[in-house]
Amino acid sequence: MEEYVEDGTLRVEWRDFPYLGQESLNAAVAARAAQEQGKFWEYHELLYRNQSGGFSVEKLLGLADEAGLDVERFEEDLSSPDRYTQVVAEDFREGQERGISGTPTFVINGQVIAGLQPVEVYEDAIERAKREAEGGS
Repeated sequence: MEEYVEDGTLRVEWRDFPYLGQESLNAAVAARAAQEQGKFWEYHELLYRNQSGGFSVEKLLGLADEAGLDVERFEEDLSSPDRYTQVVAEDFREGQERGISGTPTFVINGQVIAGLQPVEVYEDAIERAKREAEGGS
């Protein structure tokens, strides 16, 4: 992030891919609710650090509190998730159409990198894309 995003080389776009069932969908919707309060990344990090045991509503609310969200507002957003569910479903469909089957998956200038990889794999792909954007190969 520091090396590539802050200098403008890389733009990060998030897409939801809730392929693990209802709790996965609930987590994606919850992250969107956190986004409404300007805390998407903080909440996202908590979701990833607290994956074990699944994502019950109680757990999602506890993470909202830990992220410093207005929990009452967050709970209201979770209890009527229709506006988030469609966006999450569209992201999921787009991922399936691209052949993505799991997370994490990154797409860097069209190159798909699936699964956890050494940081050098991402750096090489970013540097290659940067050279191509500058007219090199």
